[in-house]
Amino acid sequence: MRLYLMALSLSALAPLALAAGVVEVNFKPVDELTDVGHGSLEGERNVKALSDHFRTLAARLPDGQTLKVDVLDVDMAGHVKPSRLGGDLRVLRGGADWPSLDLQWSLLEGGRAVSSGKDRISDLTYLQQPLRLGATGPVAYETRLIDRWFDQRFGSKAP
Repeated sequence: MRLYLMALSLSALAPLALAAGVVEVNFKPVDELTDVGHGSLEGERNVKALSDHFRTLAARLPDGQTLKVDVLDVDMAGHVKPSRLGGDLRVLRGGADWPSLDLQWSLLEGGRAVSSGKDRISDLTYLQQPLRLGATGPVAYETRLIDRWFDQRFGSKAP
């Protein structure tokens, strides 16, 4: 009986631990974005990675809030250069090749807008600060940029 009551009380608390907001993200078509990767396959893969990252931010929103983000443009860090080995390389120099995103967003609570805006976010010094531990992959600088924007705009509440 005691075990049954403990399991029942824990199951009642589970929804509270999982309570979080929602993030809905939409991108313009890949061929309309400034630079989201070389070719449509890489572009789609990077858009998916960025979309997935936006959605992880839902855990940092209060329950009942929905963040709607329209990504109007992406210009990834670095420039794509052809390689003699057949593939293309993304070269990061830290000059005028910083990452930037154009976002239009609205934060909803109970179905009505609490705040909204349009932001152009960029990181001119993207190579001068280290990435967080474990941050790797083709969109590492862009996800850091998204995290910073989210923290500045909505606070840095940890899940």
